[in-house]
Amino acid sequence: MAPMGDNVVVSNMELERLLSMKGGKGEASYANNSQAQAIHARSMLHLLRETLDRVELVEGREVPFVVVDLGCSCGSNTINVVDVMIKHVMKRYEVLGWQPPEFSAFFSDLPSNDFNTLFQLLPPLANYGVSMEECLAANNHRSYFAAGVPGSFYRRLFPARSVDVFHSAFSLHWLSQVPESVVEKRSSAYNKGRVFIHGADESTANAYKKQFQTDLAGFLKARSVEMKREGSMFLVCLARTSVDPTDQGGAGLLFGTHFQDAWDDLVQEGLLSQEKRDSFNIPVYAASLQDFKEVVEANGSFSIDKLEVFKGGSPLVVNQPDDASEVGRALANSCRTVCGVLVDAHIGDKLSEELFLRVERRATTHAKELLEQLQFFHIVASLSFAQ
Repeated sequence: MAPMGDNVVVSNMELERLLSMKGGKGEASYANNSQAQAIHARSMLHLLRETLDRVELVEGREVPFVVVDLGCSCGSNTINVVDVMIKHVMKRYEVLGWQPPEFSAFFSDLPSNDFNTLFQLLPPLANYGVSMEECLAANNHRSYFAAGVPGSFYRRLFPARSVDVFHSAFSLHWLSQVPESVVEKRSSAYNKGRVFIHGADESTANAYKKQFQTDLAGFLKARSVEMKREGSMFLVCLARTSVDPTDQGGAGLLFGTHFQDAWDDLVQEGLLSQEKRDSFNIPVYAASLQDFKEVVEANGSFSIDKLEVFKGGSPLVVNQPDDASEVGRALANSCRTVCGVLVDAHIGDKLSEELFLRVERRATTHAKELLEQLQFFHIVASLSFAQ
């Protein structure tokens, strides 16, 4: 019998220090497993451009136009969306016949994010002082100054009234912490036997909902100080279409089925204790439109220009959908990319490897079902200051 995992439980205080998408450029890295996010982001570009069109431009401004991507992670997706945003604003200046200002882009994520890999992907800076046409045509160069900002977006990150546009995609469903009551044995919300809230008790799901709304409130409070009055904000996070918070939709299929079963396998095989499994929970919450709207309205600083649920599609991008082993590997890599760092910290590298092998085997067996049923929905929100 292999020894039980003896790593310490990842506390909520450690979560901010540890949480990140898998860095580097390996098979399970975010850089190589974020094609689905790229596809989903491209499908929403028209909504992003509508948000950018609401930003009030100023002629002859002497300070840079500032865009921020919150939860940037470490792949090329964030670079692509920042390029889209800045070029769109440049075109707006061109239409007005105004000289564009300089541009600054801040890429922000938790300190554990692999900023090194991200900045290695950045194209070189274009020469400033060139014509508008040359800036817009510089596909292999960037027309903005770049910087990284480590820290939690649930708190202040930037000086007051310094940011023109905030963008955040596929990040706000990550909670700042697993609710304490979910891992407290004496609590009615104790999530015994599970590592996610899909199919859990109502009290467990409500604890997650409360944490999501507390976190989102903190996020909006910070942005209400940092954003310029004429600025705007574009937010995308996982959504659920069910009114029942225990039905987490696509996130439930990703974390509440084969991933959950793989943890049970380790327990049944004597590789992991039940207590060790029960002390691990994925800090993700797929919100309903109402969950989100309640927080924005309670905050009172922002008006909702657009708020809708958008069908994003499958998180699995495979070349050969009839190859069950490729589908199984894709699901395992998807899970590992987004939560592998937390699993490694909780049970150690060796048991983590065993876990994801079992995820892959189970997903391979259910490949056809996964391709048919695994669909993500997203909340898309465009916010500006309330008048």
